[in-house]
Amino acid sequence: MQHAARLRLALLLSWPTLTLLGLVAIPALLLIRISIAPRDPSGMWSPGFTLHAYRALMEPELLGALLDSVEMAVVVAAISLGLGFPLTYLITRMRRGQQVVWLVFLLTTLSLSDVLIAFSWQVMLSKRIGLSNVFVALGLMDAPASLTPSSGAVIACLVYLVLPFTVLTLFPVLSRLKTDVIEAARTLGASPLRAFTSVVVPLTRGPAMIAFLMAAILTVGAYVPPLVLGRPQHWPMAVLIGSTALAGHDLPRASAMSIFLLGATILLAILTARVARGRRRA
Repeated sequence: MQHAARLRLALLLSWPTLTLLGLVAIPALLLIRISIAPRDPSGMWSPGFTLHAYRALMEPELLGALLDSVEMAVVVAAISLGLGFPLTYLITRMRRGQQVVWLVFLLTTLSLSDVLIAFSWQVMLSKRIGLSNVFVALGLMDAPASLTPSSGAVIACLVYLVLPFTVLTLFPVLSRLKTDVIEAARTLGASPLRAFTSVVVPLTRGPAMIAFLMAAILTVGAYVPPLVLGRPQHWPMAVLIGSTALAGHDLPRASAMSIFLLGATILLAILTARVARGRRRA
């Protein structure tokens, strides 16, 4: 009887592992298999073995796109954390009803498609009805102008997409932060800003690094905002992967580029974890 109960428990606990294998491991193995297959323009790829797709990764265009992807991810993650951390802290210090309103608003933004958001930003930054007209009215610009395509437009749109995830990641930790420590710092003469930077930030450094890493991972594979709002010469790796697979009909090369981007994302995660661990020891 006890053996049967253990068997049922083992079968029940095996579902997460089987789900992980089905949704992650099997597609990854298929991606690796396609990346080492010869290209077949009529059938996308053919049986066989070749490393031609991986040799093509050393081209300056692809290396530049990879660096642009990582740089964009780090910049967006840093801005999202810089905006999201104080915003989350302020939300946790509000009354319960106000917190619910803010959280519902953030969850509502997550229901919007990134395609809709990207094209909305394109309209908002356009010459005729965009923000440039507001800047002209404020005296910041001489004449209306289109603010796209530009790297700033891409970063602004990505920050808008990632900021809710950053706030929702930090909210549980900051909401459990005891106010006694902050009040003690204020009692000792620290200003509100000094208490925030010297008490709140060190106590929540680990979750902040997790929020930074999540924002970077969500950004490094961004496709629609860079395609709609960015310049072709600054397209990140994800856009080049899509054009290689769809327009170039070269699935092996697109698969190799995807593995390359995945490796860079894993390396970024490892470096972020080491930085967080080093700061925690310090």
